[in-house]
Amino acid sequence: MLLPDMDLKQNFIPLNAKKIHIIAACGTGMGALSCMLQDMGFEVTGSDQNIYPPMSDFLAQKGVKLFKGFNPLNLDYKPDLVVIGNAVTKNNVESVAVMEKNIPYCSMPQALNHFIAQNKKILLITGTHGKTTTSSILAHILNEAGLDPSFMIGGIVKGFGSNYRIGKGDYMVIEGDEYDTAFFDKGAKFMHYTPDVAVITSIEFDHADIFHDIDQIKSAFMKFVEKIPQKSLIIAAGNDKNIRDIIDSALCNVQYYGDDLCYDFSFSNLKFEQNFTKFKVRDCANIDKIIKITTPLMGRHNAMNALAVYGVAQNIGIDDKTILKAFSSFEGVKRRQEIRGVKRGITVMDDFAHHPSAVRETILGVKPFFKDGRLIAVFEPRTNSSMRDIFQNDYPQSFDGADIVCIREPSMLFKVPEDRRMNSRQLVDDIAKRGINALYFDNTENIIELLAAQAKSGDLILIMSNGGFDNIHQRLLEKL
Repeated sequence: MLLPDMDLKQNFIPLNAKKIHIIAACGTGMGALSCMLQDMGFEVTGSDQNIYPPMSDFLAQKGVKLFKGFNPLNLDYKPDLVVIGNAVTKNNVESVAVMEKNIPYCSMPQALNHFIAQNKKILLITGTHGKTTTSSILAHILNEAGLDPSFMIGGIVKGFGSNYRIGKGDYMVIEGDEYDTAFFDKGAKFMHYTPDVAVITSIEFDHADIFHDIDQIKSAFMKFVEKIPQKSLIIAAGNDKNIRDIIDSALCNVQYYGDDLCYDFSFSNLKFEQNFTKFKVRDCANIDKIIKITTPLMGRHNAMNALAVYGVAQNIGIDDKTILKAFSSFEGVKRRQEIRGVKRGITVMDDFAHHPSAVRETILGVKPFFKDGRLIAVFEPRTNSSMRDIFQNDYPQSFDGADIVCIREPSMLFKVPEDRRMNSRQLVDDIAKRGINALYFDNTENIIELLAAQAKSGDLILIMSNGGFDNIHQRLLEKL
């Protein structure tokens, strides 16, 4: 059957919308949006192909009615608006039903803008890496400063136990993704927001399923930079060449942060001691003032994330005493350097790292905190980019800080054309050539068996994946 394109005239949000249906409601962002709308008093329903805890339980507790699977009948109750997630195709039976029934529809960023971010001062965190952690630190500091922030973030912020919040204050923190918005809007999600302050943490090649090369990603960020109003502010990582290449298109003021004294905000004397990262911060607007930041976050990359947040906090008028106290009390984000448990003196850590740069920085970041044993890196290439051969030559050196590396054959490799797949066995061979004990596995069970047998007290098992990895963390802890 030939399916007609969506009628873009129906891509709007009715003023009197009360009943809202969410297609693909169990994703991190869509689930958060569903809960926010329910909290605001809307009647919310949702559907998804795979409905499972914890998101399904969370939505049910909030009162969101969930339909298992996609079905045109899910729309028979005649919602006033349908929000369509970016994982949904135009051939989805509910997308087709929306069109046939002439129901108004929108994307997740459109809904977030209209219902929650409207009349808020948006603090938008963008970049290839570090968005979730940076957003979470900023939300925590705003809350500690008594500013009652709203936020929508791509990870569970431990201090809040949630990835969203609707506050009464003026500020809203949004994690701005460069990924496309929806099948009817192929522009980046961050293009929908007009920030008062925007942070750009990094620009690297990623999302190989939608971007052809780094130039295409840089083009997306350039369009974003060009649209930021003159009255706004960009705070950008000064040591990132790709950011430097596109930043000249900005009409607004730009401030830089990094480890060079020429930047607006710089850090020095980076130390890792007593389970804390410590460093000094210098603000070039006040060169006589040097403050010392202490944070439980590990690694140089997190010092950079913290420095970006310091820059934002300074610009919106939060005092240093509050900032410093908030940094030291920040509890972290789930799935970012999260210690899932310690058994027999063996620490099992979960991290979201998947890009070669993120893998490298995560290993280097956590290693100084676990000096009494070995660092055993367990990696599952699972993203559209990491399963492809584009990073085949970049990954080997990313594991240089590890003592043992376990590489899991990607479980969803069938999604990638055969001639473009990453060769996991070759990756293991290339890591071994660098003097590291590297091992290949075609299933998760064998990884658990090996680690349970060979891990020793003092070891850190660092598990890196952007997915659930067959619940390896809990299964391994039980085995240990």
